[in-house]
Amino acid sequence: MSVPINLTDRATLLKAATTSLSSKIVSQEPKLAPMAVDSVLKVIDPKTAENVDLKNIRMLKRLGGTIDDSEMIDGLVLNQQVLKSGGGPTRMEKARIGLIQFQLSPPKPDMENSIVVNDYRQMDKILKEERTYLLNLVKKIKKAKCNVLLIQKSILRDAVNDLSLHFLAKLNILAIKDIERDEIEFICKSTGCKPIADIDSFTEDKLGTAELIEEDNSLGARLTKITGVKPPPAASTSGTQQAISKTISIVVRGANPLILDEAERSLHDAHCVIRCLIKNRALLAGGGAPEIEIAHRLNKLSRTLTGTDAICFKAFGDALEVIPNTLAENAGLNPIKVVTELRHRHAQGETNAGVSIRSGGVKTDIREENVLQPLLVSTSAIELATETVRHILRIDDIALSR
Repeated sequence: MSVPINLTDRATLLKAATTSLSSKIVSQEPKLAPMAVDSVLKVIDPKTAENVDLKNIRMLKRLGGTIDDSEMIDGLVLNQQVLKSGGGPTRMEKARIGLIQFQLSPPKPDMENSIVVNDYRQMDKILKEERTYLLNLVKKIKKAKCNVLLIQKSILRDAVNDLSLHFLAKLNILAIKDIERDEIEFICKSTGCKPIADIDSFTEDKLGTAELIEEDNSLGARLTKITGVKPPPAASTSGTQQAISKTISIVVRGANPLILDEAERSLHDAHCVIRCLIKNRALLAGGGAPEIEIAHRLNKLSRTLTGTDAICFKAFGDALEVIPNTLAENAGLNPIKVVTELRHRHAQGETNAGVSIRSGGVKTDIREENVLQPLLVSTSAIELATETVRHILRIDDIALSR
């Protein structure tokens, strides 16, 4: 029954994504389905891909505006804002990005203590040494040709202080602080940079690149956009060159937290549908059509068998009729009438006849209403259900688990 598809056929993928969104609160939004399809297609190579890592698609939720204001950015978006207090740049073209895991602030001792200064000359000396220490750090960063600095969040001491911000501004380095630990992997994957734990290992080869870094203040939510990212190829163990995974960021906007959460869940569901189509490139008619067709074929086959085999085949077929039965019930239709008509249609060879909510009955070809599902969804469901039954038959009991 399945129809093979090509990943370059965007229209077919859109139909599958639209079907998955049709039962959601945000189903009326025309932007979500194309965004889900395009974001997946951008992080894979349609010709060779056999799977997609959805971790390469990052979703940020921001209050303000409507879902229609949501956007997909070919690059990276950070929640953190550019530091402006030192008077440094807030926009950087031809960015060379360094990601540091150490702090640009005076070192602190391991234990709690206090320094008592009884002479202003000693005080001057402390301030001078502090100044020299920070200046050396910033000079080493500049020497590596870094002009954008991402600083990991620190719980031990300030990630950056006013003096180091002043030095960064003087050397025309854009700074962003409070990068979360769980963001580091995605940033490295996106920009091609490597996290740097010590100033002595701050070298040019650990920097990432981007065409432009700027702050976006639209709709009252400040975001930092890193666009024009071209990650360099990474050398693999076999000696061949393998490109770093491409990443995409999606900024989901909405009027309230409920809509934002729903939009994020809906997009994730659509992403999973496209992932199923990448793993197994075939589409099926929905609306209970495949289940009724399998039930019809199994019942037909059971009549040619004898003994317990015939009973098992018929029971398997009858069990699959639960799907169209439930669909009809949920649609407010008469389940007995709908399932009986479906059986009749499939017996006449109408393999794509399914339950239609719009027409309030059975549709000869449910694909005309764009009710489609990936082949992998049906095959996985039937396999898993069958395995479960086999386990129960084997152990003769069910243990309730929460």
